Amino acid sequence: MKNKLDEAREIINEVDTQMAELFVKRMRAAEMVYEHKKEYGLPILDSNRENAVIEKNSALIEDDVLKEYYIDFIKNMMATSRAYQYRMQNGLKVAYSGVPGAFAHIAAGRIFPEAGRVPHRDFKAAYNAVVHGDCDVAVLPIENSYAGEVGQTIDLIFSGELYINGIYELEIHQNLLGLPDATVKDITRVTSHPQALSQCHDYIQLRGFDTEEANNTATAAKAVVQMKDISLGAIASLETAEIYGLKVLEANINKSGENTTRFAVLSKVCANNPSHTNSVLMFTVKNEAGSLAKAISIIGKYGYNMTALRSRPLKKHSWQYYFYIEIDGTTNTEEGRDMLEELGHVCDKLKVAGSYAPGMDIS
Repeated sequence: MKNKLDEAREIINEVDTQMAELFVKRMRAAEMVYEHKKEYGLPILDSNRENAVIEKNSALIEDDVLKEYYIDFIKNMMATSRAYQYRMQNGLKVAYSGVPGAFAHIAAGRIFPEAGRVPHRDFKAAYNAVVHGDCDVAVLPIENSYAGEVGQTIDLIFSGELYINGIYELEIHQNLLGLPDATVKDITRVTSHPQALSQCHDYIQLRGFDTEEANNTATAAKAVVQMKDISLGAIASLETAEIYGLKVLEANINKSGENTTRFAVLSKVCANNPSHTNSVLMFTVKNEAGSLAKAISIIGKYGYNMTALRSRPLKKHSWQYYFYIEIDGTTNTEEGRDMLEELGHVCDKLKVAGSYAPGMDIS
């Protein structure tokens, strides 16, 4: 006759066998998820999706005590799934502009923590690396809260064939870096990207430093190391200081306390991701009176709220412009398709440049 322990062990063995089969089935599904995310250039970690799964599945457990343990169980299961996807992701190549330590390098690492980051000399080279298949995705800046839009990237998106499959916000903190044995009193000159120098103008004036421009903040840090000049400082990030072995002489020296750069993830295919609730449109309008007003009116007519509207000059046509618009909502709905069809009547060129989930902070 079976006792309770034997009966319990029998049940556990049976359940463990079923769970092993289900585990393999779930991990095969994780492979499919990874292949989709790789194709569309999406990061493995999707916090919103994981939270929704936890909330939905935990509701299936009626026992409140067991529910607490089940939440831990499903969290561990998802962490295992992510680890497996990260292992598959080792071959993913992310293009960025600059050198190790540049803010684009930092952003790429936070969006794709297990991917290989490939530096390129400029925005166009990083963009073309994806076009030509040398890299899977590119991470490029599109806007800074202090300096405004990054026109080079916007132009590439308008004229090129890649799509935005995510926009992420990185808060920028500039710091004064120097050689390990330097102090603030030793510094007479600082070098950095022109934008960083501008952001730290008040601090530079207060200290009376001379300035030298560099291609980017990481290049500036590298120059300090190479020149071995105790009087030369660089303005760059904490990560840059760690990479090049420099000392942080003074932290958070940028003029504005709110200095955030938005980075776009670009890939060859336009993602159809349920978490992407905002879209980017780019278009030119016909050379007729009121064409832009008509286009804006059409967008509003279908219930879309514009969160950004910018104009950029067309390179091949003097005094003509194209427009970059961000809207709340997606275009893969009946209303969206109707809106695009109607916009086509007033726009010479119309492009759905991609979609993203708003408020994705990687600081």
